[in-house]
Amino acid sequence: MKHLTNRRLRLAVAGVVLTLSAAGCGTTTAADETGGDGTASGTAEFSQEIHDRLPDAVKRRGAIRLATDPSYAPMESYGADGRTIIGFEPDLAAALGAVTGIRVELVPAEFGSMIAETNKGTFDGVLSSMTDTPERKKKIDFVDYFSAGLALVVQRGNPEGITDLKDLCGQVVAAEQGTVQVDLLRRTQPACGSRPITIQTFKTNADALLQVRTGRAVAILNDYPPAAHLATDPRTRSQYQLASTVQYEPGLFGIAVAKNNPELRDALRDALDQLIRSGRYADLLERWGLTNGAVSTSSINAGDGTEE
Repeated sequence: MKHLTNRRLRLAVAGVVLTLSAAGCGTTTAADETGGDGTASGTAEFSQEIHDRLPDAVKRRGAIRLATDPSYAPMESYGADGRTIIGFEPDLAAALGAVTGIRVELVPAEFGSMIAETNKGTFDGVLSSMTDTPERKKKIDFVDYFSAGLALVVQRGNPEGITDLKDLCGQVVAAEQGTVQVDLLRRTQPACGSRPITIQTFKTNADALLQVRTGRAVAILNDYPPAAHLATDPRTRSQYQLASTVQYEPGLFGIAVAKNNPELRDALRDALDQLIRSGRYADLLERWGLTNGAVSTSSINAGDGTEE
């Protein structure tokens, strides 16, 4: 959903490549810097059958090159050293490398160019919280791996007992201006009758969050991944929590693969399914506080999300 709001900083970083070893335990070197308190314990075992089905070009190169935009914690962001990419998606990429027997390289790139560059052959695909949408599927295929919508974030302790959108009636709610969050709040208004939501909009998401932290607003709608990060990150979990496990208007994130590369697409899908069955996928989600985004099986082009 981050790309539905069209507000995320997109970084173009040239010449920096993160190599995720297929022989390792499936996490990046700096993965313990942030994220959940637990460690992943599921297995990511090598599959000769999946390896054999990879495209010959990938096997000759010895790497699967996936574009990413490391500015969306906890999915993918730079660690404390400013170079190492950490998050759920780097950990997932490493686990995919373990299953396929081919190392995975996450290459920082500008988000808006990723599909075109994948179709040109610059990258083998995209792993960057990209929403699987009908418009994008005209140009590229998706291997879906995560479900994310909008989540309600409240002050730690939830003093107003907010659990659903209907609980916002008669309350002050903060939002970043020009986002789909504002649109959803406005569509909720008719159900409030004589107790409308007072929607206060701000130029930045940080300003809107400040209203919740200081008690001037009872809640904010945020994309699920950063909302979950607020509730679990040691730096912010004493201030915020999720109001419930409910996500509104969810969409699927997918690994984007060129339509002329079905061998890689299908191999990645089967590798993801193996990680789901083994419990490795669930462990990685738990590590980064993202368990509500789990899918029960990987799918191809199953998303119906929209983008701004």
